[in-house]
This record gives sequence, structure tokens and C-alpha cells, in this order.
Amino acid sequence: MISEQQFKEELRLIIANAIREDVGDGDHSSLACIPPTAQGKAKLLIKDEGVLAGVEFAKQVFAYVDKDLEVETLLKDGATVSHGDIAFYVSGSSLSILTAERLVLNAMQRMSAIATKTQSFVALLKGTRTKILDTRKTTPGIRALEKWAVKIGGGENHRFALYDMIMLKDNHIDFAGGITQAIEKTKAYLKRENKDLKIIVEARDLDEVAEILASGGVYRILLDNFNYAQTKEAVALIGDQCLTESSGGINAETLRKYAECGVDYISSGALTHSVHNLDLSLKAV
Repeated sequence: MISEQQFKEELRLIIANAIREDVGDGDHSSLACIPPTAQGKAKLLIKDEGVLAGVEFAKQVFAYVDKDLEVETLLKDGATVSHGDIAFYVSGSSLSILTAERLVLNAMQRMSAIATKTQSFVALLKGTRTKILDTRKTTPGIRALEKWAVKIGGGENHRFALYDMIMLKDNHIDFAGGITQAIEKTKAYLKRENKDLKIIVEARDLDEVAEILASGGVYRILLDNFNYAQTKEAVALIGDQCLTESSGGINAETLRKYAECGVDYISSGALTHSVHNLDLSLKAV
């Protein structure tokens, strides 16, 4: 996974680009009718039910826009919330609060939705050994926020991007000439480039699982679109030689059954690409 410093830099870039995109040469709606010396206070109002996420990110946004804005936190990331709850108050320059408003709401609404969905999946896995993973199926430009939200919801992050883990999927395997060739070329590449990256290899059937195991040196095998019987057989075949991951169209209805097959992880793109934003508002008080 990426380092803490890399993650912080991702957040900084997200904020800077979002403010650039939204503000341009000025928030003329606010500038036109609010004096630059005006002071105000607003509350983050919850108008929905779910898991709150993005409070700490909101603080970073407010600080970026205006270091003199003050935030009084009432609810932390990961809190279970319902209609009428107040997450925080922010006070200071009215113009600064308005400048930050849309980015704060956009981020928190989506992050809260992802955290809520993730928590529901974690609950379905309770009592099993299986953990839920996100994927790279994230909104371009805000991956750090969406993966942060998965962690807040109790899930775990898969690789962050293409650079922090090796993942040999079907196209890599086919372009490389087969599983054995792909794995051996990867090992040679890592040695040549002096890189220490974990290797995950996708298997499409049990024969491919056996071929991956024969090659060795693999951190995790991804069982792609296996049915329950095939998954159980694959888990038995793999044993403790490496970790296992199920993926491919797994949803809330099938999640528990795949977990009961004994896999270590289940990855789900739906955690980040199929959520309905929580309803939040920033209201003047």
C-alpha cells in the first residue's frame, strides 16, 4: 500500500484541484452580496441514516480555504447517524465557509455512502474469516477519499493503484503467453528493477489455480467468477500456500456464501461504484 506521506499528498492534490475547479477567479455569488469582513457560523446537518465519513477531510478543506476557520466537532468519522444529527459547526469568515461548502458536502455525502455500504458488507461477513476489500473501480481523481471511506466503514483497501502491487489479470496473462510465463517474467522484472511488490494472480479455473501454485512466489490468488463448489475446491487445493480472494459480481445476496467457502478476502467494486449519496447539508446558524 502507499505510504502515509503519499496518502496525505493525494488529499492535498484533491483539495487543490477541487477548489481550482469550483472557484476559478472567485465565488462571485458570495462576493456580490456578502462583505469581506462578515463573520458567520454553519452546521453540518444529517438528513439521512448511515455511517458518517469525511469529517476529518472537511477539516482539511476548511483549513486549506482559510486557516482561521474554526471547527467544533460533535460526531467523528465512523459514527452511526440519523436524520437531525449535527456532525460539526464551522465558524469564521462567511465567504470562506461558502467557498468550502460544496467540496465539503460532495466529499462527505459520497464518503458516507461508501462507509455505510461497506459497514453493511462487513456485518454480513461477521463470524467468518473473510474480509471485504475495495478495488480500483473508483471515481477518477478522488480515489484516496473513496478508499479512506472504505476503511472508515470497516473494510480493507486492496492495492491503491498500479504502482504499489503486482496484479496479473486475464489480459496480462494472455498477452504474456500464459500464467507461467507471466509469473516468471514478473519475478524477473521485480529482481531487475529491485522492487519489493506483492504478486496477485487471477485464476479463471482450477487448472489455472494449479499452474499458479506450481510457479510459486505468489502472495494471493484471485478466484474470478468461480461458483461456490469451485471456490471450495480451490481453497482446499491452495491450503496455506498463499492467500485467497473471491471476486466477480459478488453482491449482498451472495457475499456470505462465498465467505463460507473459506476465502480470506472478497473484493467488491460495488463498494465504491454503486452507492447512493447520503443527504447532508451545511446550514447557516
